[in-house]
Amino acid sequence: MHMATVGRVAGPAVGTADRPRLRTGLLLAAPAIAIFALLFVAPLCTLVANSFRTQQGALTLDNYVRFLGDPFYRGVLLNTLKIAALTTVGCLLVGYPFALYLRGRSPRVRNWLALMLLSPLLVSMVIRAYGWLVVLGPNGPVAGAFEAVGLGAPRLLYNDTAVLIGMVHVMLAYMVLPLMGSLDRIDPTLVPAARGLGASGWTCFWRITVPLSAPGMLAGAMIVFSLTASSFVTPAILGGPKVKLMPYFVYTQATTTLDWPYAAAIGFVLVIVTTGLLLGYARLLRRGRGEVVFA
Repeated sequence: MHMATVGRVAGPAVGTADRPRLRTGLLLAAPAIAIFALLFVAPLCTLVANSFRTQQGALTLDNYVRFLGDPFYRGVLLNTLKIAALTTVGCLLVGYPFALYLRGRSPRVRNWLALMLLSPLLVSMVIRAYGWLVVLGPNGPVAGAFEAVGLGAPRLLYNDTAVLIGMVHVMLAYMVLPLMGSLDRIDPTLVPAARGLGASGWTCFWRITVPLSAPGMLAGAMIVFSLTASSFVTPAILGGPKVKLMPYFVYTQATTTLDWPYAAAIGFVLVIVTTGLLLGYARLLRRGRGEVVFA
C-alpha cells in the first residue's frame, strides 16, 4: 500500500519536472516545424484543394475520374513506379558493396572515397544528364567500344535504359550514406565471434551484416524511390518524349495546356501511391525484435 501511494505521488512530480524540458524542445524545434509547414504542408494542402476543382473553380471529382479511367495514364503511373523501383535496386546493388568496402578502410581513405561519392552532387543535375547524353550517344565512348569489338552499338538514348543509368548515377549517394551510417553502428566484434564459433564468411554476411544494416537499406530505399518517382530533369533529357513518366505530364499539363487542376490531381495521385508503397515496404521489413519499425 505504501509503495503504491509513493508511485502515485511520484508520477505527477516527474511529469511536472519534464514540462520545462518539453517546452524547451518545442521551442528549439519551432523554426524547423514552421519551415516544414510553410514549404511542405501548405503547398500540399493547396495541391489537394486545387485537384478537386475545375478550371472555373467549381468542386469536382472529374480530374481523378479522368486519370484513373484512362488506361494510358495508368500505364504512365506503372512505368514511373517501375523506373523508381529499378533505380532503387540498382543503387542498392552498386552502393552496398561500396559502403561495405568503406567500413573497413582508414579514416583518410574513407574521407577521400566519400568525397568522390559526394562530388557529383556539386555539379548541376542538368550538366550531369547532358554528360550522359554524350557518353551514351551514337558517337560516344560506349558506342565506340562496341564498334571496336565488331558489335553494333545498342540504342542507349531516349529509352528506359538511359533513364535508369542516369538516375542510378544521380541517386547513388543517397543510398550509400544511410548504409554507411548503419554499417558503422554494427558491433565489430560480432563477425569475429561468429567466425570463432564456426560460421562461414557468407553466413556471417547474411545472418549478421545484412539484418543489422536493414535500417540503412530501408532509409536509402525510401529516399531513392521517392526522389526518383518525382524526378523530372534527368528523365526528360535522357528519356525524351518516348519515356512517359508522371512528372513530365504534371509539367505539360501545368505549362502547356494550362490545366492546373488536372496537373494537381496527377501530382497528388503520385504522392498518395508513392507514400502507400513506401509504408507497405517499411511494414514488410519490420523485425520481430523491433530493429526496423516504421509504422
